[in-house]
Amino acid sequence: MQGMARARPGDGALPVRRALERILSPSRARDWADEAANGLHNRAPFASARQGLQSGQVVAVLAPLVFLVAWGAAWPPLTGVLLILSSAMILALSALRLVAAAVPARPLTAPEVDDSRLPVVTILAPMFREAAVLPQLVRALDRIDYPAEKLDIKLIVEAVDGATLKAARACDLDARFEIVVVPDGAPRTKPRALNYAMRFALGSIVCIYDAEDVPHPGQVRTAAGVFSAAPARLACLQAPLGWYNHDRNWLTRQFALEYAAHFHALLPLLARMGWPLPLGGTSNFFRREALEAVGLWDPYNVTEDADLGFRLATHGYRTGVIAPPTREEAPVRLPAWLVQRSRWIKGYAQTIAVHTRNPQKLFTRTGGTGTLSLGVSLGAAVISAALHAPTVLFFLVAATAAPSWPLCWAACILITGYSAAAICAAVGARRAGLTPRLGDLLTMPAYWPLQTLAACRALWELRSNPYFWAKTEHGHSPAPETETRAAAWNDTEAACPLPSPSSSWAVSRRASALPPGCRDGRSTSRADRA
Repeated sequence: MQGMARARPGDGALPVRRALERILSPSRARDWADEAANGLHNRAPFASARQGLQSGQVVAVLAPLVFLVAWGAAWPPLTGVLLILSSAMILALSALRLVAAAVPARPLTAPEVDDSRLPVVTILAPMFREAAVLPQLVRALDRIDYPAEKLDIKLIVEAVDGATLKAARACDLDARFEIVVVPDGAPRTKPRALNYAMRFALGSIVCIYDAEDVPHPGQVRTAAGVFSAAPARLACLQAPLGWYNHDRNWLTRQFALEYAAHFHALLPLLARMGWPLPLGGTSNFFRREALEAVGLWDPYNVTEDADLGFRLATHGYRTGVIAPPTREEAPVRLPAWLVQRSRWIKGYAQTIAVHTRNPQKLFTRTGGTGTLSLGVSLGAAVISAALHAPTVLFFLVAATAAPSWPLCWAACILITGYSAAAICAAVGARRAGLTPRLGDLLTMPAYWPLQTLAACRALWELRSNPYFWAKTEHGHSPAPETETRAAAWNDTEAACPLPSPSSSWAVSRRASALPPGCRDGRSTSRADRA
């Protein structure tokens, strides 16, 4: 682990703690790495995806399918029954989307908290093969509106990733930053790296950012303020996510609409109803005490974020949403999109398997809302991804035959579902500060069947390589320089005002307009920035 060569005035015990870490880490690193990988499974095997599917779960999935196929072949009228059941599910999801669009999003707001009363916040930024975007991340984190002596930023790098480690060490990082090197081991996943880095975290609040993230400068302060006024049961906060390259091409615009509907409409509705939230993997804020109480992240689940959201709920904790957003880089090419989406679908399936091993536990501890949320979020995503392309193919074939009432009914139901999704996406986009194009809304039905390709890959990997973390490459669309500056967030100023020039943060920052730290991977000296 790379320690800091200098400390800020007022850091107190931080340099002492880091000196002790540097002494202990070489001899204890392997033990800590093993605990990071297997701690949750060793303590609570059924809470980890490492257990895989149970035989009872396989039977519960396959038996009804075999029964329905056999019954449908023997009794054709069953087709009508299945059509009614599937129509009911589509209409229910459509109603949920319309309600999400109609009900105003009311993210939690923070009271003003004096800097002296703010807690120490640890930011964990795991990265693997991210040398290209590391300078952008450092610039974005440098502009966070939070007292410097209370910000503990961990840049987490895998030991085998020499390029990213070299880039990190080339940065002129101040005392807020520290590089944590994760010993190589299996599974090589983001949650394992996070668990390892928690050994060195100093804050009572823990925040996660991905390597390509550009968070709103006021996001950390907002989260700390919300936690200061909320009961301890509120253990997690999710900030909305979006894309800074959303207008790159049709694929990124569709991705932006999908994210807008999810983070600016559906999640705020679920949070208002008190339902568990499938977390977004970045811009999550946790009370450290609650995070450790539920066993940290599952290194064997490739959507550790979604799993953790439901695990928090089974332990009696709640999750809320806040307004200041984070912008990320969306995949700009279909192969990269498929790789990312297949990992998500595989992880959703793993999470569903974990939380249905004992369905009564999830149902009773969440009053039924956990089961409903699991179904309408992760369950619907997996089923939708698997069935979209076959459904479209069926209609294309059936359209050549004579019209029938089942076909017409199914067409009406699908049009209703697509329309509800488009309305929800349009409203979410407006809330996110975007202006959706009519052409993009009308072509959403062409985007959804692409998920079936990802679902096929996900189901294959679930069997052949369940813990493989498909890496999404970043750096193809670097964030514009203005994205890292406070003045760029005009679309969220009403929801989360930026610090005024007279604020303590604004007057304590460097006078230079240029961001410190990495500059295209090269180190810059303080004399150069003066």
